[in-house]
Amino acid sequence: MMRFVLFVNLVILPTHLWATVTQVNEESTSFPTSSNGEPFPWNKMRLPDTVSPHHYNLLIHPNLTSLDFTGLVHIQIKVHQDTKTIILHSKDIQILNARLIDPERRQVQPLKVLEYPSYQQIALISHVLLKKDFGYEIQLKFAANLSESFHGFYKSTYRTSKGEVRVLASTQFEPTSARAAFPCFDEPAFKANFSVQIRREAKHISLSNMPKLRTLELPGGLFEDQFEESVKMSTYLVAFIVSDFLSISKTSLHGVQISVYAVPEKIDQAEFALDAAVRLLDFYEDYFDIHYPLPKQDLAAIPDFQSGAMENWGLTTYRESALLFDPQKSSASDKLGITMVIAHELAHQWFGNLVTMQWWNDLWLNEGFAKFMEFVSVNITNPELEVEDYFMAKCFEAMEVDALSSSHPVSTPVENPAQIQEMFDDVSYDKGACILNMLREFLTPEAFKAGIVRYLKRYSYSNTVNSDLWESLTNVCDSDGLDDTRLKGDESCRRSGSSSAASKWQSEDELNVKEMMETWTLQEGFPIITVDVRGREVRLSQERYLKSDDHSQTSGFIWHVPLTYISSDSTAVQRFLLKTKTDVLYLPEEVDWIKFNVDMSGYYIVHYEGSGWDDLIRLLKHDHTTLSSNDRASLINSAFQLVSVGKLPLDKALDLTLYLSKETEIMPVTQGFSELVPLYKLMEKREMVDLENQMKGYILQLFRNLIDQQSWTDDGSVSQRMLRSYLLLFACVRGHPPCVSTATQLFNQWRESDGNMSLPNDVTMAVFSVGARTEEGWDFLFEKYKESMYISMKSRIKMALTTSPLDHKLKWMMEQSLVGELLKTQDLPYVVTSVSKNPKAFKHAWDFVQANWDSLIKKFDLGSHSIAHIVVGVTNQYSTREMLAEVRGFFGSLRAEMGAELRCIQQAVENIEENIRWMDKNLPLLQSWLHQHFYQDRNTEL
Repeated sequence: MMRFVLFVNLVILPTHLWATVTQVNEESTSFPTSSNGEPFPWNKMRLPDTVSPHHYNLLIHPNLTSLDFTGLVHIQIKVHQDTKTIILHSKDIQILNARLIDPERRQVQPLKVLEYPSYQQIALISHVLLKKDFGYEIQLKFAANLSESFHGFYKSTYRTSKGEVRVLASTQFEPTSARAAFPCFDEPAFKANFSVQIRREAKHISLSNMPKLRTLELPGGLFEDQFEESVKMSTYLVAFIVSDFLSISKTSLHGVQISVYAVPEKIDQAEFALDAAVRLLDFYEDYFDIHYPLPKQDLAAIPDFQSGAMENWGLTTYRESALLFDPQKSSASDKLGITMVIAHELAHQWFGNLVTMQWWNDLWLNEGFAKFMEFVSVNITNPELEVEDYFMAKCFEAMEVDALSSSHPVSTPVENPAQIQEMFDDVSYDKGACILNMLREFLTPEAFKAGIVRYLKRYSYSNTVNSDLWESLTNVCDSDGLDDTRLKGDESCRRSGSSSAASKWQSEDELNVKEMMETWTLQEGFPIITVDVRGREVRLSQERYLKSDDHSQTSGFIWHVPLTYISSDSTAVQRFLLKTKTDVLYLPEEVDWIKFNVDMSGYYIVHYEGSGWDDLIRLLKHDHTTLSSNDRASLINSAFQLVSVGKLPLDKALDLTLYLSKETEIMPVTQGFSELVPLYKLMEKREMVDLENQMKGYILQLFRNLIDQQSWTDDGSVSQRMLRSYLLLFACVRGHPPCVSTATQLFNQWRESDGNMSLPNDVTMAVFSVGARTEEGWDFLFEKYKESMYISMKSRIKMALTTSPLDHKLKWMMEQSLVGELLKTQDLPYVVTSVSKNPKAFKHAWDFVQANWDSLIKKFDLGSHSIAHIVVGVTNQYSTREMLAEVRGFFGSLRAEMGAELRCIQQAVENIEENIRWMDKNLPLLQSWLHQHFYQDRNTEL
């Protein structure tokens, strides 16, 4: 599943309550009480392994008028222990009839049904013994309402250009909501084959994982679409849609029929996604050396969709904004984003679908790999997108979460749905991808590829745990009977046995992938590597990086860190494997400077003792292009991270930023903004107007030349275009007169044309943000938002509207997003957090969260990324003890079932505590430094 900004949540009980229930029952031999008052014959959250499903035959009949559905499922099971009880999942479903068929005896008998809603389980009680190694069939007839949320089998709507509201029904099952659409064994290890039939009206079509086999005409104007039997897969990958979508199609080089589906008036925006999907699916088949096992791959744009996309096998589903693209209306960032999302979901067809984690504790085996493969694939299929520039940013995002006490290991024990939901975070996705990239650099790309191909072939249609991956990546030069998956060339194999005088890299007795990688997956956090150069001797040490006053939490952590470095002596990458708390390496000769973690290929940050930082700052000042743009960006990031833990004084980090006045590359520029903008955001919320304006002025002073050089066009590479959009938006929102003047002129022309004038797509955010400053401009933009059929245009208008100083409009946007008619509810978390960044309305966002908490958790559910996004996003720029007390007081007043102990609340509190510590320590230093280095331009409005 691709996190766009937000996640759909699939939980009905909060973490605290689930944990309590689980603990009580696991420690007790007593059994809970089912809904009819009888004892329920199972007392664990996980299903027993007494039976397993082999095949599902599923008939679904949704009614898009009454907004409900009926169904019939035949489940063929195999018995592994003699039993009279079958436990499976069912959530908010009415079981109308249950029967057991013994095919050998040709006997049919009724089954008694007991329900235990707290665990989302039902028990089917047989009067006769089900015998070990025998096969049986369960028949369950059921009914339910279409979900009003974004998971299970749910209702979605869209509005035509004529204002007609149309209804469709779609599914989102990951991680635990297949059970809300049909009774099933809803755990990833219970793989089975699925045969799906869907009944519909003539005006609709239906889609499922497999191609349609036939359509039967039924009485009453109904049709029944019957689909081919699926490959063996987990329940969370099952999907079906009933809609009036149209489609376009192409055939890949490997013969797979690829189609994109969308609402009729948007199908002309599907061509870009179709071409991208064809290229990417062909790439993955060749890269993995494994044929895509289905005859077709559909990509469907769903009008209401909480996450970014979902990897259902053969029927991937997407937000409209993650799939639809118009060359005349979409921006460079749209092109990059859509391509990356498609690359993520198609990577899942192998990582996740073909080979699936045994349980959700190893979710990263799915999501970390899919995130990593986005960059590997798009770098080759779409080199013009320059995706390698952006991977590093994912590691920075992961480190923001991983630097807190509330972080968790990549592989973490989870039991209940709320805990499972909380695994869909930056640690599983982005840290997972970053440590895989680090391992790839450690093993060499060739050896890494050989290992993962071996892993996929060895465990196809099976489930895996962490150690299965590490074993597949160990001894990739040796044959294991899968000759076509071992490393063909011998260059990397020879390298793995070599060791230079200054290197401790990959010698035979040290190359233990499992031992190394478990230091990254079984413990939370990441290391600071401290480098102390003394002549030719480089002393190295490691400790956990942690933003906390509790230093006891940093002891006992040791990682196996594959260090890379360059120096003034050699820009060829040198390597050193640090496996202990301290170590020493020796340089061939003394150097003027040394830079570790080349291009940020490792998941660690580096601190330089002695003159190390001064040497690098001097290098950036005199010739910053000596270092790559990624190295420059990582230095900016590391410097400010080290300020947060007291390793580097703030004035040193700010001194480093002075070179940015000469910077032109997207990653160092945007990283500079990422470190400097939050500083004045802290001051905004303290109403320190003078210092805030000085900080804004310094940033504008740094980048003014670069901003003024930007053309108001769509010219240049994707990176240049995205940088232009970023810079012009910043300058206009900050009130930079040349930017505001041009944007105002363009907005007035666009408005006079009634929105028909063609604006350069990459500058529309800046133009719209200036237009949204006035009541009339805001209203005009919102009318265009309602009218537009172009999802990328709607997204940019909506973002611009949240930058307006008209606070009553911003309050109205949040309220309307909650209602869900004029603004989609799927976008509410984004709207609320965007308003929280607005200096005129940030308090409204926090007030809105408090006033509407009950409604928010009903819409999005506890444990979800949506709620986490709101909680952390709205609070992470507060830095006063008063606001800390207010945030603690509100969340502390909640009842357990309302989310009092969610991880995101711990993160929010930690962030505010860190902000308070930072301001207490660094505010005087910041004031002094700005007084020296900021030259106030009286003509600049801030």
